[in-house]
Amino acid sequence: MKEYNIGDLISDFLFENNLNTVFGVVSVHNIPILDAIAKRNLIKFIPARGEMGAGHMADGFARSSNNVGVVVTSTGPGAANVVGALVEARFAGTPLLHITGQTATQNLDKQQGTVHDVPNQLEMMKSVSKKAYRISSSKDVLDVLEKALEDAITPPTGPVSIEVPIDIQRTIIKKQKTFSKVHIKEKNIPLGDLNSLDLIEEQIRKSKRKILWIGNGAKKLNFEVSKFVELGFAVVTSTQGRGVIDENHDMCLGSFNAIPKAEKFYSSLDLMIVVGSRLRGHETKDMSLVLPDNLLQIDIDPNAKNRTYSSKIFHLGDGKKVLENLYKRFSNIGIIDKNWINEVKSLKKEIKKDYKEFLQIYGEFPEIIERNLPKNARWIRDVTISNSTWGNRLMPVQKWYQNIYPVGAGIGPGMSLGIGASLATEEKIKSIAMCGDGGFMLNISELWTAVEINSNIIFMVMNDKGYGVIKHIQDSLYGGRKNFADLQVPNFKELADTVKMKYLIVKSSSEFENSLKKAFNLSGPILLEIDINSIGELPRYFIPPPFTEK
Repeated sequence: MKEYNIGDLISDFLFENNLNTVFGVVSVHNIPILDAIAKRNLIKFIPARGEMGAGHMADGFARSSNNVGVVVTSTGPGAANVVGALVEARFAGTPLLHITGQTATQNLDKQQGTVHDVPNQLEMMKSVSKKAYRISSSKDVLDVLEKALEDAITPPTGPVSIEVPIDIQRTIIKKQKTFSKVHIKEKNIPLGDLNSLDLIEEQIRKSKRKILWIGNGAKKLNFEVSKFVELGFAVVTSTQGRGVIDENHDMCLGSFNAIPKAEKFYSSLDLMIVVGSRLRGHETKDMSLVLPDNLLQIDIDPNAKNRTYSSKIFHLGDGKKVLENLYKRFSNIGIIDKNWINEVKSLKKEIKKDYKEFLQIYGEFPEIIERNLPKNARWIRDVTISNSTWGNRLMPVQKWYQNIYPVGAGIGPGMSLGIGASLATEEKIKSIAMCGDGGFMLNISELWTAVEINSNIIFMVMNDKGYGVIKHIQDSLYGGRKNFADLQVPNFKELADTVKMKYLIVKSSSEFENSLKKAFNLSGPILLEIDINSIGELPRYFIPPPFTEK
């Protein structure tokens, strides 16, 4: 009988819970786990070039797949390298398991200078994770794994870290033959107070001009939100809530949520119900966006109550259960006023027209991408001017899992998010990761990962030779002093040749559609450079937030 150790147990646990894609970097303090994964050949392991990239890939995979992302790192420097990715996953509420090693238990917390022994590693993990655990005994491993996975998938979801000391990983145990599937406990997804639901029902019945604001916590509720549209609700979303229903639907304003025309529209409404959204400052002009007086909020997180906006009713409960309970109270759906439908439809058309005019020479780009992007392909973006001006709003998405971007607004995760997301798409569907040239540099080594795994993705690099978004801020707030924002970037053709990746370049707006079509028809990863300085300057988008005027 072959020996069975804790590394084998961890590998089996992942597989039995349908966690069949793992990202990471092999190192001295995780070899037993990765060796077990390799021996079974049941889990796909993606060998990233760095832990930060691996973490973002796991995040992108989770968002794209409706599954949990898994990243395995080594101790100390390896665990530290993944911190940025865990921070982004925490911002995004991504369910993610981060499994890292530790020095041997006999050396723990003694600062004896053993390999990779970094003081306070667990505290570091706790600061950037929803929860963090240290396994202290081989007898505790399965219980901790189950608890960690449950924590990751229980709303509000997030990344959970687990330390497994190297001697425990190597410990020989009796083979575990059966594993429990980890699920969210029913008590953690409550319907909530029925009296509160009665009050919400009353407000819905009294209102004619009503809208749902859908956030990340409710973005998967297509069926339930569609039922509310049948009740006469319009829909607006946070940037993370995009795709809860098809953004081409007449009653969906998408994420055009904080522009003046939307704000004016809100002032005419009888009712806004916010579901699963933090109404965070980043999307509400630092909470200066004026929302309807009759604001109700449904959230599973008790901390959401009055955190950014006060609500007349705050209902603590699971969005899916709450919306289902409410729409079933309206068995006789009346005919929706056509004037109301036409008003919402006309408002969206007007907003999109304004945006297109604002984009000038880039005004056709979103429509061109929409025409050519395959059904169910992912639309991944990094933080770049093109995303801030149109990628987050004007390029419509039909499904929630298509919409992937750095929620924490960090420049650089886009490439790795794209690699991870592409692994969760259907085999022949090619996705797009739109990046700026500055952010593209952060994880440039992961281009080799994309080539090695033959990632089915187009890296569309909007190259303006610098941090364009930072320059706009410097123009607006710092007298136009563009210190440290002009970067030396590589020749992208030579870079593509070096990594053996196919390359195309666009130097005029008229070339864009043909080049994009060519990119979609090529196999494997593609580097598509958009030469901004040749096409023309990107529009200015940055408006100083209210606090800068005080």
